[in-house]
Amino acid sequence: MTKAKNLFIALLAISAFLLPGTVSAPRASAESATVIRFASLAPAGSAFMKVMKAWNRSLKKATDNRVELRFYSGGSQGDERDFIRKVRAGQMDAAGVSTTGLGVVARPVLVLTAPGLITEYEQLERARTALDDRFKKLFADAGFVHLNWGDAGKNRIFSANEFVKPSDLKSCRPWAWKDDPVFAEYINVIGANPVRLGVPEVYPGLQTRMVDTVPASAIIAVALQWYTRLKYMANANFGIILGGAIIKQEKFDELSEADQKALRETSLRAGKANDALSRRDDGRAYRSMVERGMVEVDLNPHKAEWDAVAQKARENLAGRVYSKSLLEAVEKVINSK
Repeated sequence: MTKAKNLFIALLAISAFLLPGTVSAPRASAESATVIRFASLAPAGSAFMKVMKAWNRSLKKATDNRVELRFYSGGSQGDERDFIRKVRAGQMDAAGVSTTGLGVVARPVLVLTAPGLITEYEQLERARTALDDRFKKLFADAGFVHLNWGDAGKNRIFSANEFVKPSDLKSCRPWAWKDDPVFAEYINVIGANPVRLGVPEVYPGLQTRMVDTVPASAIIAVALQWYTRLKYMANANFGIILGGAIIKQEKFDELSEADQKALRETSLRAGKANDALSRRDDGRAYRSMVERGMVEVDLNPHKAEWDAVAQKARENLAGRVYSKSLLEAVEKVINSK
């Protein structure tokens, strides 16, 4: 369970010293502060929670102690689907989630993880910037305010079995997150049968060989120790793993306009710091695994086959997970110069 809880740390790990305004201001009375209850999978005392506390200090300073974050860490509120349910029920106010959690709230946002669509950070930046209003409306329509984005490295295939082309995965047992329709469709197009498990079940599944193939970024594979049960790693990625912070609209509306601005600004700075560090650390994790004996799989000789699978999966998901018009809008942005 501890390894699974580290997933969100990998998704939004940022250093406290990069967050501005981390000097504590005098505490306001509990009665005068608006408390935002924030759910996280990260364990108490972890590096991620130290960063969250630094963000809280920044927010409190910017609002003269009118607003503070109260964290419910260590998965004490369940998994990401539970977070969303509790926020909607008024038991929590906000949450830090991965792509899957974001998709539970605003399913079409998963277009950003459509196989083979966005494989470089520069493309991701352009898509998120150009379509920001459209994405924000998706969350607003669901009753949430999207505070920031984060990413957790390039999503690539890892396996205990040798593979070079898509058909090699047909005999494998690939994992697909229970709430992730994107990779499941990718695997379906290949012709393999995805094994649907929750994140806490993946490492035990690798131990027992219930699963032998996973989609992950290098930093996640290292953070969760999945790499210790795997041998082969694709040199090319088919997407980028996303994450972010969201808050219930009703809670956000309790804040004054000035405090809403402070919450947005401090969260955006945290998200940008996360992007910089996660991208750096993903590259380091990749190189570290290679040095430890992970075999790099060159997909280039069969690139046309991999591209065809990704395109078919994107087309199949259009109209079911995201609209065709949204897919086309993202394609237009990332292909523009």
